[in-house]
Amino acid sequence: MDCSFLSQEGKVALVTGGSRGIGKAIALAFADAGADVIVASRKLEDLEKVADDIRAMGRKALCVPTHAKKIPDLESLVEKTMAAFGRIDILVNNAATNPAMGHVVDTEESVFDHIIDTNLKGYFMLSKLVGKIMRDQKSGHIINISSAGGVTPAEGLGPYCISKAGINMLTKQMALELGPYNVRVNAIAPRIVKTDFSKALWTNDKLMEMEYKLTPLKCVATPEEIAQAALYLASSAAHYMTGHILVINGGAFF
Repeated sequence: MDCSFLSQEGKVALVTGGSRGIGKAIALAFADAGADVIVASRKLEDLEKVADDIRAMGRKALCVPTHAKKIPDLESLVEKTMAAFGRIDILVNNAATNPAMGHVVDTEESVFDHIIDTNLKGYFMLSKLVGKIMRDQKSGHIINISSAGGVTPAEGLGPYCISKAGINMLTKQMALELGPYNVRVNAIAPRIVKTDFSKALWTNDKLMEMEYKLTPLKCVATPEEIAQAALYLASSAAHYMTGHILVINGGAFF
């Protein structure tokens, strides 16, 4: 089967939270499809390992240590990317945090602010910076990594779910505004993905027993499966898709 429509040859992709988990898998998937990739996260050492893997595929890579909620860091990330590559064809907003579990009414204001600043405001600011570049280019694609928790509430994850629901509306709003400039904006909303970020969930036997009762496929997603969805959304195969929240949940019916 000819899968050339998935090719990202000649494209430049910027991936936040790119040192591990979903972000790392996405960065490698885009490189494998032919893109040059900029990876951003807080720790340079971890980024360099991913960059080495990208270069081993014959692609260019740039590491930019970045804190997702610090606006000067985001501005510097975009500046360094443009200085190195001169364009940004794909932005994947993936960096996220969830430092606490519990009920919304018991959540400290500082914790809520940290989650919103990182998960939602960080996406907003970077999408704003890159969106202007893509608008001028008259092309581009933004992919926001959201969560099934942004569509359906989840016990103990209230602030995180709220931040992800905001990302879903950010996706739709930017899709509306940037569509006339040939810029597509979509989101991927996974349920549980087997990463270190969600380890407290998929290593909890009692929780997973309940999860599988409501999930027809009886499994959790892998980072690579989410990466393939991102590759599809950035490809010509998804040319008529924008403002869409692609829920990947194993068929869970709540």
